[in-house]
Amino acid sequence: MSYQVIARRWRPQQFDQLVGQEHIVRTLCNAIRSKRIAHAYLFVGPRGTGKTSMARLFAKALNGEGGPRIDPDNNSPLCQSIMAGDCMDVIEIDGASNNSVDQVRDIRENCQYSPAQCLFKIYIIDEVHMLSTQAFNALLKTLEEPPPHVKFIFATTESHKVLPTIVSRCQRFEFRAISNDVIVSQLKKIALAEGIQVSEDAMQSVAQLANGGMRDAQSILDQLISFCGQSIEEKNVIEVYGLVARADIENLGRLIANADYQGVLQCAEEWGSRGCDLFRALENLQDFFRKGLMDAIKKGGSSDTLGKNLTTESLMRILEALREGESKVKTGLSAAVNFELVLLQAIERSQSRAIDTLIKAVAQLPNQKKSP
Repeated sequence: MSYQVIARRWRPQQFDQLVGQEHIVRTLCNAIRSKRIAHAYLFVGPRGTGKTSMARLFAKALNGEGGPRIDPDNNSPLCQSIMAGDCMDVIEIDGASNNSVDQVRDIRENCQYSPAQCLFKIYIIDEVHMLSTQAFNALLKTLEEPPPHVKFIFATTESHKVLPTIVSRCQRFEFRAISNDVIVSQLKKIALAEGIQVSEDAMQSVAQLANGGMRDAQSILDQLISFCGQSIEEKNVIEVYGLVARADIENLGRLIANADYQGVLQCAEEWGSRGCDLFRALENLQDFFRKGLMDAIKKGGSSDTLGKNLTTESLMRILEALREGESKVKTGLSAAVNFELVLLQAIERSQSRAIDTLIKAVAQLPNQKKSP
């Protein structure tokens, strides 16, 4: 048997196993219970958040033995064929490579025929935004008034590219980026089942790398297991992906807060020479200052958690400078030079004051009468 990656082995087999999208699970389960099943659905969200898995689970719930039901038998041959993508009545189509008007016309003609072994004939079209305008238009009439035995499930990461006339004919579901806490919780379950020791800091780093995608987190964990074996520490994640340790991010944040130009330049130069991912370091630095801003707001206008007492105004100016520098670091000719420039600009911004703040400060000064 060939090795099957973690992302495939841990693909959800029932609705309650799909984490991070409970609002969609609840809606679809209620639709099945109340027999209010629409003819077309549009799943929208970032990559790796469960759109295709949800489409297969929904197709299995509709077409499994005794369906529609929310808990079909995982062991039945029909349910297994649906989840494996082998069922002749659940047709999965890649919109990127099947985007011509002729291919959509074939779908329109074939959907007139009754399903061979299931209750419904279900078309799952992934990356539906890749369809041409002509292909979308060819699908409109069928999508508006499909045969009673046909259901459409569309998935896309770029909903703004889908024609409004298509969107208006579908029930739209927004898949959210999965929080780091949920990703870490799922990784703990996987590590326990796989017999892998993963430190808490390492899991937090993997969750940050995944950027809200469960599939990405599972793929990263798979790669780390190949690199490290049975024990994974934060330093291993840093080594493989060129990350900067959380303690180093916090240290750089304090240097910026204290306007230590020399220390900031030394940090930036060291990270550049080590080949660190400077764009991700910039993102992590923003998270660090955001926490400081939240603390300042809670405390009524200032925070000393960064090694120096900073006002909300200073923290917001630092965050603004870091955010504006994202594109320079990501797409500029020299990421290291741009990274240094952004950090220095953040220091300068933190020391400047808005004109309205100065006016308020001057207005509060006591009036001094000139002597005759």
